[in-house]
Amino acid sequence: MASSSSSYCTRWHAMFYITLAVILAAVSISTTLSSDSNSDSDSQTPQSSTAISHVISLSASRTLRSSGFTITAALLQISPELFLTSPNSTIFAIADSHISNASLPPHLLRDILKYHTSPVRVSIEDLINQPQGSCLPTLYRNKTVAITKIDRRNRTVQINRVRISHPNLFQEGSVSIHGVPSPFAAVDTEYDVIHGPECDADFGVVSGSGGLKKKKKKTTSRVEWARIVRLLSSKGFVSFAIGLHSVLDGIVEDERNVSSVTIFVPPRLELGGDRHYPQALLEKVVRFHIVPQRLTHKELMALPARTLLKTMVHGDQQPLEVTGVVSFMPELVIDGVRIVAPDTYVSESVVVHGISRAFEVNDLPNTQ
Repeated sequence: MASSSSSYCTRWHAMFYITLAVILAAVSISTTLSSDSNSDSDSQTPQSSTAISHVISLSASRTLRSSGFTITAALLQISPELFLTSPNSTIFAIADSHISNASLPPHLLRDILKYHTSPVRVSIEDLINQPQGSCLPTLYRNKTVAITKIDRRNRTVQINRVRISHPNLFQEGSVSIHGVPSPFAAVDTEYDVIHGPECDADFGVVSGSGGLKKKKKKTTSRVEWARIVRLLSSKGFVSFAIGLHSVLDGIVEDERNVSSVTIFVPPRLELGGDRHYPQALLEKVVRFHIVPQRLTHKELMALPARTLLKTMVHGDQQPLEVTGVVSFMPELVIDGVRIVAPDTYVSESVVVHGISRAFEVNDLPNTQ
């Protein structure tokens, strides 16, 4: 019985270390390729700074390994440039089980690690002293994570609703490391994006001093985008809801002055049968289904045939054309596509119409 148990443990450890080796190799290669593409800027890094980073990474790796964060420890030792790309860093080390069980391509695994690394140094004390709802910058596409709960009495903090289980795991020089039991966000492999909760717009971004960097006041849109995403998902338009959510930052930033929209929602986003959606292509397709004015079904029916509707695609190179109602199609037709679920959602600023299929977008970006 003892030998059987010992054999099982040996097999389990072997499988774990094989998985660990694959993860480390994949992420290390991915990081190396990314670093090579930026070799000109890297060559300007002072040698003394590189040496300091190497010393800190070795010390941090030992601490992480002794606390059970083996994968992050190994990555930090093998590829410190994945985490230490700024003068200051805070790393939220993810538990080994959640990394080893994640069936992600190397570039997405690298991105999730970057999403758990901030270019500012904050201790648990710094986090506790922030207002709840404050934002923390990350190394992933200028995205931020949110301080969603602070319990000052018990000295606990949640980031994106995940409790920091190992606060102040490592505090040395310009680096701070905390352990977390699970990732801060879900990864959508179909759309090649990381979905995390948005920060509270009423608060600022935590700066390198541990304080808040005040946000510039922005004109807030009257369009209830977050509600629209939830509504679309609840009504079965899941793929479009995910696509809209993933490009929402750019739309909100560019279309602040838009006070109303009409959204034509297809049952699925079918882009040439490919399941990998480059961000530029996805954003153009989503924008092409949004008209920056409110048009109910009755108002669309009243428009003359061949009326052109401007979309949110920049440059307006391909407006939508109102075909109208033709004899062999009882439904209203827009750009050759039938409206099969008119006025699915109507508010003061938004109208959503369900359409039979996605509109065809000309001159799509290169998907290679």
